Formats: sequence, structure tokens, C-alpha cells
Amino acid sequence: MPRRNAKRSPRESASQTKRRQPWQECASNKHKKKRIVEGQPISSRKRPAKRHTAPCTTDPSVAVISSLVECFSDVEDPRIKRQRRHLLIDIIVIGMLAVMCNADGWKEIYLWGDANRQWLKTFLELPNGIPSRDTFRRTISRLNPEQFEGAFLRWLRGINRRIDGVIAIDGKTLRGSRRKDKDPLHIVSAWACEQHLTLGQRTVDGKSNEITAIPELLATLALKGAIVTIDAMGCQKNIAAQIVEAHGDYCLAVKDNQPTLAEDIAQSFTVALESDLKPPRYEEHSTHDKGHGRLETRHYYTMPVPKTLRTAHEWKGLKSIGMTITYRHVDADCDGEVRYYINSFDSDVKRFAKAVRGHWGIENSLHWVMDVTFREDASKIHKDHGGENVSWLRRLAITLIKRDTTIKDTIRGKRIRAGYNVEFLKQMLASIAESF
Repeated sequence: MPRRNAKRSPRESASQTKRRQPWQECASNKHKKKRIVEGQPISSRKRPAKRHTAPCTTDPSVAVISSLVECFSDVEDPRIKRQRRHLLIDIIVIGMLAVMCNADGWKEIYLWGDANRQWLKTFLELPNGIPSRDTFRRTISRLNPEQFEGAFLRWLRGINRRIDGVIAIDGKTLRGSRRKDKDPLHIVSAWACEQHLTLGQRTVDGKSNEITAIPELLATLALKGAIVTIDAMGCQKNIAAQIVEAHGDYCLAVKDNQPTLAEDIAQSFTVALESDLKPPRYEEHSTHDKGHGRLETRHYYTMPVPKTLRTAHEWKGLKSIGMTITYRHVDADCDGEVRYYINSFDSDVKRFAKAVRGHWGIENSLHWVMDVTFREDASKIHKDHGGENVSWLRRLAITLIKRDTTIKDTIRGKRIRAGYNVEFLKQMLASIAESF
């Protein structure tokens, strides 16, 4: 039975009856549909990407993080937008700090971040907590290695305004990245010996491909006023010309890959050392080092380019040649080694000795540390760009730890201390912040 006392609403106009209700509006996805139903405004214009600003804090240890955030603001996020539960800069900063604190794998990075969640929240947003180890793996492995490297280099330029001295270029194979269907990664690095700083790197398929990677790496460096040292693999005419054109000097090792050049240099020094002419045409300098159970004696010789050097005109900027003789005494045993070099600077034996010894800085201060302290050869990270990007995190950690002056200890000792005590990590970062 109909209700007699029910009040009837006034008759609606035709325009009102035809008006579409919110839930009848067209929506491209369920999220837009929900906004329509809730009465929220919808704009067809794409919102600009949110740029992360540096955290505001008076803690001096966070100055390093603040500058890092600014440099990484332009790095493209490889993830799908609707699946971004964590900010890219949060993932990168946690990864960098965790590697400094003795974390060598994805799970260790996550565990360190989870253990230091409260401190990380003071300068990171962390909208959904600490990312999982799979999030670290997927995100860092898919980052563009050139953008990743470029952001770090922009940041490192804030620490070192000018790079001079010796820049050593050498390659290293990550043996743990070998797979049945894939050769291990081989990374060619440029190392500033005096600043203990990685200036750049390139990944190649094998050691034989270093010749193609070195020119690309040199093109990214400011070589003015520096001496570039490369082993015999990089002793190429085009590489020497590229260094000279960039207003730098070179000191290149010569071996059997340049047989005529090596033969002429050996013959020139043999004649000079056996000659009775006064004064001698060569310069000599010797050093004696004792340590690690052995005694090493090094003799350095330089001389201007002799007329008997048949291929001298093919090497741009060639001004002098060099030779080293090294004797190693271990207990009662003694062995010797002779090496030859070509230089683009005048005959200066002490400058030559500094360049030759400086080149071993990349072996002792970088490659050896990467293998022994960071266990890089044992690392199984290989998928996508993971091996290359994590290698950059390790090299960055070496640079930052070496710049720390709060305590006298080894790199491994400082990593362990920082992993156990976040206050020590803050002291390290505060010490590094003084360089900016």
C-alpha cells in the first residue's frame, strides 16, 4: 500500500535528469574511478615528477647525504610507476652506506638498513619502511650505469675540485660473475693515485677489449696537468695522441706488443749504460723499500729520445724514454725484472719514478682492496647492470673511507666499526663533510 503522507520532491528539470552521476563517468582505471566517486578533481595534464630535495638537518654527518640527494635527482627510475613503493634516492643512499658498513650482498644491505631504521628516518623519507633485498637487487641492477656513474662523478667533483698528479688506468676481472653462457665482467678503471679516487670506469667483455674501452674512458676525464699511466695493453699510438690533445702527459709501458719500439729502447739504454762518455746521457735514481718480509731495490733511468728510435715520429708528443730494474730479495732468493716506457715529458728521472710507482697505486689501493676487503672476486652479482653498479658503490666506499681521519685503522677495520656502531659511521661522514 502506498504511503499517503509521503512528501513528493518538486519535479526535476530535463537538464537535471540527464546529468551523469559520478559513478557513471568514464575512467581509464580503477584509481581514477575512485577519485571520481569521491568527488576529487581530475586533471588530464600530467603532474611533474617530484624532485627530491636535500634533507634539512643540522647534523654535519648528513651534509654528505644532502649533496648526494641533489646529484641523483636526475637519474631515471627504471621501475614501473605504480610499483614504486620506495623512493629511488632512499634505495641508493641505504645501499651506499651499507657497503661502507661491511655489507657485500643484497641481503646484507637489507639487514643493515633494517637494523638502523630509526637513524635512517632522520634524513630519509622511507614512506614504506626499509626496502626488501629483492627491491634493492631489482632497482640497483636496472639503473642505467652511465647515469649512475655520472651522478657519482658530479658528487665527487664537490669533494675534489681539481685532479692532478698521476691517473692510472687498468682493468680488473670480476671472476665471481662468470656464468656458463657468459664471460665474467671486466672493468677498466681510471684511478687518481694521490686523491684515492675512482674517476670513471667502463665494462668490457674481456681483457682483450681494453683497447676499445680506454679511449672512451679518457674522453670523460679532464687530463690537463696530469700524467696518465697505462700498462702495455694501452700502449697504442691513437691513445697517446688522445692524451696529448687533451693537454695531459703519458707514461706508457712497452712490451712485446710493440716489438720494434721495445727493441730500440733496450738497445739505447744498453749503449748508454756501457758508454764511457762524460757526462752520461741518461739520468738515474734508486729507491730501497723493506716490508712484508722482502727487500725491494728499484733503479730508474730516463734519457731523451735517441735518434736510433726508428718509430719515434709515430708517437705524438714523445720526448723521453724510461727503464726500470727491480730486484726483490726474499730470504736468500733474489729475482730481477726490467721494464721499458715511453714518456711525453722531458727526461726527468724523479718525475718518471713518481709516475711508475704511482701506477701501482691502482693495484695496491684499489684492486687489492676490492678483492681482499670487499671480496669482489667472490661476489655472484651479475644480472643486468648489477655487477657494474655495485662495483661503483664499492669504489665509492673506498674513496670515502680513505678520506676519513677520525681514527687510524685499516679499511676493513673501519668497515667493521661502522657496521657495529652507527655513531662511528656518523663521525666518518662528518669528517668527510669537511671536504665540501
